[in-house]
Amino acid sequence: MTDHSLRRLSPRHVLPALLLATAAAGAAAQSTPPARVRTGDYIAVIVNQELVTAGEVERRVERALAELGRGPKVPPESELRKLALDALIEERVMITNAREIGMRIDEPEVDRAVQNIAAQNQITIPVLRERLRAEGLDYARFRANVRDQLMIERLREREVYGRIKISEEEIDALLDQQRAAAMADAETNLAQILVTVPDGADAATVAARRAVAELALARVQKGEAFEAVARQVSEDPNAKAGGAIGLRPASKLPDVFVEATQALKVGEVSGKLLQTGAGFHILKVLERKEAQLGRISQTKVRHILLRTSPQLTQDVAARRLLEYRAQIESGKKSFEAIAKEFSEDGSAAAGGDLGWASPGMMVPEFENAMNELAPGAMSQPVVSRFGVHLVQVMERREVALELKQLREQARNVLREQRFEQAHSDWTKELRAKAYVEYREPPQ
Repeated sequence: MTDHSLRRLSPRHVLPALLLATAAAGAAAQSTPPARVRTGDYIAVIVNQELVTAGEVERRVERALAELGRGPKVPPESELRKLALDALIEERVMITNAREIGMRIDEPEVDRAVQNIAAQNQITIPVLRERLRAEGLDYARFRANVRDQLMIERLREREVYGRIKISEEEIDALLDQQRAAAMADAETNLAQILVTVPDGADAATVAARRAVAELALARVQKGEAFEAVARQVSEDPNAKAGGAIGLRPASKLPDVFVEATQALKVGEVSGKLLQTGAGFHILKVLERKEAQLGRISQTKVRHILLRTSPQLTQDVAARRLLEYRAQIESGKKSFEAIAKEFSEDGSAAAGGDLGWASPGMMVPEFENAMNELAPGAMSQPVVSRFGVHLVQVMERREVALELKQLREQARNVLREQRFEQAHSDWTKELRAKAYVEYREPPQ
């Protein structure tokens, strides 16, 4: 993964986690000739020049059941088996496609991935070899599977994003929508005079309270200061401040207040009473602060990423990250040191530092967790399509974006919206072009 692996380059279609190939997958040889298929196993599918064995499918199903348990919401094994087989076929199709276009993964990159797998399992490479041997897995084949998974990820990024074309007109349209939304949520300072009505009040009481509110409205319309009338009449907690509610975005105001005042200019008072469950309101627009589209909040963030695999399930990865979190909080180790040692991301060398992130740059699950953190705070384990993360916010700042940056941000949003369909179309095309031959179990 590069240091931009979390950037919102867009989500790919994800099957159930343990039915996907992982860097540690590879119980059976992908190109093993029929004579080498182990006893009791058989070739289930031939995909181009690659093989999928029944043993591989069963191991995927077993891992899925181990991860999901056997509760009432778990799909039947027949459905899991189909998902596993489809995922394995899709992998083989992508691998052959990558090889055909000359894609290569260097040995040092494979070495780093294998070292990360061993480190995440808190074992050495020799111990990893022994465990693989005990499970009947060849180390060379294990490395080959790691290489294939790295190749698949690189192929997806290259091919899918290359398909997504965004026109300048589409960027213009999105920016127009964003401006309209920003204006609709502009901060507004309203003042109100509230005459309350008790719950369950009878008609006579409601009429009497309405009369009080109408008299207050008449006084304002005749020229009395709104603030003075509010102090004398209003039963709102802000009455002593002249009824001022304070600057709030429209999304934080009652919808009925927004609707009643959206046509008013600053300084104007609503011409009629507004009735709600609380009582009768008279509203005045004190101030409007237009939202600035070109001004955003940026977050300086870092993370530790553990990628899941059969040897490192999602739950185990989350527990490891909680252990790292405790070590950081106790002062035993620094975030930077743990990221350099264990994080499985290109940002590891920089202590997990991802730099300044603008809205829309990170994948949604990561960004949502990041936005909830105060500077200096660390998250609980966060699951994303890349694995499980420990996130720490370092700083925040407000910045004004140049038009070029605004347009690039809009382009990224549009890519995110279209990635799912582009990925689906791409995989269907690859599958349609591939040679896929299903084999029956031997009698």
